[in-house]
Amino acid sequence: MTYPEAIRYLESFINYEKIKKWPYKDSLKLFRIEGFLRAIGDPQESFYSIHVAGTKGKGSTCAFIAYVLRQAGYKTGLYTSPHLSDFRERIRILDGDTDEIRQNAEFEGMIPRKSLVDILTRLKPAIEKYNRRSKYGPLSFFEVYTALAFAYFKERKVDFAVLETGLGGRLDATNTVDSKVAVITPISYDHTDKLGNTLAKIATEKAGIIKRKKEKVKTQKLYVISAPQEKEAMAVIRKRCKKTGAKLYVVGKDIKYEEKKKGFDIRGILDDYKGINIKLTGRHQLINASVAMGALEALRSEGYDIPKEALRKGLYETFWPGRCEVIQRFPWVILDGAQNEASARALKTAINENFPYRKLVLVFGIASDKDITGTCRRLKGMADKVVLTQAANPRAEKPQSLARYFTGRDIYLSDNVREAKRMAFSLAGKKDLILVAGSLFVTGEFRNEKF
Repeated sequence: MTYPEAIRYLESFINYEKIKKWPYKDSLKLFRIEGFLRAIGDPQESFYSIHVAGTKGKGSTCAFIAYVLRQAGYKTGLYTSPHLSDFRERIRILDGDTDEIRQNAEFEGMIPRKSLVDILTRLKPAIEKYNRRSKYGPLSFFEVYTALAFAYFKERKVDFAVLETGLGGRLDATNTVDSKVAVITPISYDHTDKLGNTLAKIATEKAGIIKRKKEKVKTQKLYVISAPQEKEAMAVIRKRCKKTGAKLYVVGKDIKYEEKKKGFDIRGILDDYKGINIKLTGRHQLINASVAMGALEALRSEGYDIPKEALRKGLYETFWPGRCEVIQRFPWVILDGAQNEASARALKTAINENFPYRKLVLVFGIASDKDITGTCRRLKGMADKVVLTQAANPRAEKPQSLARYFTGRDIYLSDNVREAKRMAFSLAGKKDLILVAGSLFVTGEFRNEKF
């Protein structure tokens, strides 16, 4: 199998990331991926997992945890979604050899093409056999890719794997792992057509990663680290922790942070950490870093050697593209995948507090199943001029449909991100700011589009 053949094979599976509407509970069958993983030897049982669910901040929190573990000397797998440019970004290994850290690498350690081809070639017969016999239907793209990630992490003998849920948590393909540390980032309204239209329903799906699946781990400690949550969501998390016997630590209550003129302090579960600095922009990243610190301290309490200096340096070294990422100055060009009201609110605060500018040109495109109303409501007030566009994804909302959310602003419509990028630079002066927001597919295309 060549690399192009591997791509075509992966694209032959149903990909819910490219479908506008689909039945959530009828489409995601945890039994299906569990059965396939058993057929290939349960590779997910070969490493220690930290599992992360939530609405916003999942990727950043995963990155914080993974970078610290790597700094502490552990070979660490990192599985996230979606991607910005190349779907190989989703599967990465951060090696424990700190002498080989590449400071400026954007997606260091992503699975090489050869490794992807080799593993997929080995898995293909098992996939074909399983799909012919499966009473739950054929595997999806995300399920195949998750199995591929687990097989790769097993082959490379990672010590830890930090896993971001794809959608929800309870029925997500990543929920086949037995994690001793479950992390819940801030929960807000997103994917309401699938997860439910109340915070309690959404939280129930997210909190599904808090579990004890195997009899052999019934007596082991289970840790849950949660970001601050709305009362409705926190009640669900607490109830789930009580049912599973998990020990819950909450940022703002058990783990506290305090912003300083330079950096911030964290009072953790085990220790105090003064003068922490991170490169990721925005106050919301202080919450993500504090949540990550809680997860790492849970590991420390289990006897894992994670020195304070590794915590400090790992948090600082963390890089997570596409989240309030500055890719240019004069004019400022900032990318952020804000696609619900809570994320847009955090982005607005981060822009106002960190970037001086004269006028703001907003480049915006979003998937049709996202929180369009809430996101646009928060971003509208920032923009002097708005360039509406769409990613090369069937789920993308048409720019013409988005225009009604930005009445009272100078609006420009573009058929694709390449055209939108040209428009934005023609509208912005050197003292202005171009903000690219909405779908990560839009920010990814903008980031990679050359002209």
